[in-house]
This record gives sequence, structure tokens and C-alpha cells, in this order.
Amino acid sequence: MSASTYTPPAVWVWDKSNGGKYASVNRPTAGAQYEQTLPVGDRPFQLYSRGTPNGQKVTIMFEELLEAGVKEAAYDLWAIDIGKGDQFGSGFVAVNPNSKIPALVDRSGDSPVNVFESGAILVYLAEKFGRFLPVSGAARAECLSWLFWQVGSGPYLGGGFGHFYAYAPEKFEYPINRFAMETKRQLDLLDRHLASREFICESGYSVADMAIWPWYGRLVLGELYGAAEFLDVASYKNVLRWTKQLAERPGVQRGKDAQHRPLK
Repeated sequence: MSASTYTPPAVWVWDKSNGGKYASVNRPTAGAQYEQTLPVGDRPFQLYSRGTPNGQKVTIMFEELLEAGVKEAAYDLWAIDIGKGDQFGSGFVAVNPNSKIPALVDRSGDSPVNVFESGAILVYLAEKFGRFLPVSGAARAECLSWLFWQVGSGPYLGGGFGHFYAYAPEKFEYPINRFAMETKRQLDLLDRHLASREFICESGYSVADMAIWPWYGRLVLGELYGAAEFLDVASYKNVLRWTKQLAERPGVQRGKDAQHRPLK
């Protein structure tokens, strides 16, 4: 591996021409960039999202609630085209100032409630409907620990490994090796953990499974980054068993394939 010839400047300046495939998605500033009115449907929940792993966490949660007979969890799903910059419109930023999907508006009460960050949305819905998250004690602590493990670990998989392996303008050995090592460590952790249990938490199927599956489950199914062989996912037998088991759940199937309505 040859040494990099890049020398960082004294002051970094953003240049979107060097951003690769998703240069338009990220930028070094926050806030709305244009006026926008988000559509609002007739259902209690309005979800503004995209079919990415983070977006699928929430649609899986909604579909599992509906599968469990919670009719009050009806939702409208609106597409946020992050490639076109929908997330930088004033309407979306008012719901999520961080300009990332998913973003949720709960309109079931007297006043709308905005919730952003996928993990926060899962906890909000679980607490609102009393499903998929133990209410107290060690069982709740375990589920929250694994939920936040995913929230903290996901960027190593997506923004780290996935970016440098699949999306970066050029392939560089060092970052691919660095993040492949961390991704495999995470898979090994899950594989060891799932050796003695059916689901992530001993209490049963939970928000932790819903958060982890769209990232690590889809990875071992070969649906993320085209990296299944590279990462030798077949060696993680317990992760594969868990992944395939969840993939058979109707709520997971519908949540994964949820159809977004376009923004008007």
C-alpha cells in the first residue's frame, strides 16, 4: 500500500466536488435552505423517511404494531428524496433540525409531537403503545443497551465500512481494512450473543431486534454494499439464523418494503 500524498490544509474548506456519490447529502452547515411545506395525511402518525436501514427501523416498528392489532398506530409514509435535498427544506427541518431521516410527527393528540433519530422514535412508539420494550428493571436496561449499541455502532458499518467499500470515489486499503475489522468485530459480538438466545434480548422480540436487523441482518443477507462474501458473513451462523427468522415475520417484510408516497 502506497502512502497517501494528501496533506491537510491549515483550514478545511468544503468542496462538494470531492464528496463522491452522495456529495449532495452532506454538507458542513445546518438549517433550512429553502421553503417547504410537508404533506400531511389523515392518519395519526406522519412519517417522513426513506427506505434506508435507519428508515426501515421505524416502518418495521409501525408494521409490527399493526400486526399486533394496534390500530392506533396507523401512519402515512412520505418519501424524503435525500439525493434531491428534501431533508434541507424548511418543513422537514422544523421536524428534524438535524436534516436526517427518519422524522416523525405524532398528530394523535391535542398538539403535534415531533420526534427525530430512529432510536428515539422506536422508544417513543414502544412507550406510547406499551409494546416491544420492557417497562422497567433489568429487562428494560438490556433492551435499551442493545438499542443504543446499534445507534452507536451503525456509523462504523454505514458511514465507515459501507462508504469506503462501496461509495467512496476511490478505493483505499487502509480505511476499508479499518472498518472491515470493526464490522466483523460487531458481527462476531452479535454471533456470540445470539448463540444462547432466540432474540437480542432475553425478554423476547423487541425494539433492539428492529434496530439491529435492517443493518446487520440485511448485511448478512447480501443486501448492503455487495460485501457479504468480502466479510465472510456465512461464518456467523447465529446471526444468519436470527436474520432469516426475523425476515419471515410479516411486520418485518412489510416494514422493509413499505411504499413511500412522494412529497407533493
